[in-house]
Amino acid sequence: MRRAFDIVKAHYDANDRRDMDGMLADIAPDCRWTEMDGFPCAGTYVGPQEVFENVFQALGQAFDGYTFKLERLLDAGDEVIGVGDYSGTHKRTGKAFKARVVHVWDVAGDKIRRFEQFTDTLRVAESMR
Repeated sequence: MRRAFDIVKAHYDANDRRDMDGMLADIAPDCRWTEMDGFPCAGTYVGPQEVFENVFQALGQAFDGYTFKLERLLDAGDEVIGVGDYSGTHKRTGKAFKARVVHVWDVAGDKIRRFEQFTDTLRVAESMR
């Protein structure tokens, strides 16, 4: 059985490769994925298909070069914390942004069961105005 840390690291590694299948591979069908209130795709989505449509696809449609850059990954057993930066350029306004972000992951039974994002939503919103 893989450690929670390794499962989350595999997600971030897939993100770096722009490998959507790899990013979705370990998300459980009942995973609750929460994007922070005030973020463009705010809400809680259940399962990989909802995450793909409402988060990854939505951000790709709204931003050019939307990127998450992992700075550090903290191992807390069944919970893992990712710290890094988001950046991108809003397609409609042409304004770029950079925002700090923290991701909190819960893993059980070799699958991602919960994800919660904490970020500076003001920086993202400013790029959209």
